[in-house]
Amino acid sequence: MKNWLITACVAAVLVGCKTSPTGRTQIALYSEDQMAQMGSASFDELKKSTPQESNQKTNKYVQCVAFKIIEQLPQDLRKLEWEVVVFKDDSANAFALPGGKIGVHTGLLTVAKDQHQLAAVLGHEVAHVTARHANERISQGALVQTGLQLGNVALQMGDIKYRSEIMQALGLGTQVGIVLPFSRSHESEADIVGLQYMAKAGFEPSGAIALWQNMSEANGQRQPEFLSTHPAPENRIKQLRAHLTQVQPLSEEAKAKGISASCGS
Repeated sequence: MKNWLITACVAAVLVGCKTSPTGRTQIALYSEDQMAQMGSASFDELKKSTPQESNQKTNKYVQCVAFKIIEQLPQDLRKLEWEVVVFKDDSANAFALPGGKIGVHTGLLTVAKDQHQLAAVLGHEVAHVTARHANERISQGALVQTGLQLGNVALQMGDIKYRSEIMQALGLGTQVGIVLPFSRSHESEADIVGLQYMAKAGFEPSGAIALWQNMSEANGQRQPEFLSTHPAPENRIKQLRAHLTQVQPLSEEAKAKGISASCGS
């Protein structure tokens, strides 16, 4: 019996081996449909428990930036019926979930001061989805026996025993307004891929640097990087600067195609 279990686990890992957009090997044991079910169920819970922004100008602005990013995604993700909701929350956060769900906190709009900076955040968050980071995190949890059963995750969303684990794997806290960071490697990867998305969409990639400068000022003193899953702002900015020249051809290609950012601020 023990040998059978070991064989089954090894087989699951081999089947679940994927390659991230930056070429990193990752374990993703769940299907896209399963991840979409988890994302949609979590998003529905948030909409029930969190007040939403009623200002139509704000909603249209955020949706404009979001859908310009979405237009640059692979076809299988671009064709999803994406839903973009602005939540009334003072924290400077945003998130994207499998299944085509994007949430933006109103507090973010005081830090992301223009469309280019907002595009940097949304490109980053959508990159978490396209890079299957939530799938990877929940798969790792399953492999260390969190109690989640493969093939039965959607049903477990209704079970309070598993809801916390599922939402945390998706990057959400069970408390309203809490958006959890992914690992440092996931965050760095999302920075790189998100930079590509915003460049293709006609936004200025340098907006990502301005954003993190604002974030650093807003956060003030922070703990050392090794104590946090988020990269330190100065290291994040350094990595983004290093990739600006790499995404410049994407910006020039977007301009040649007549793609430009025009969402206002």
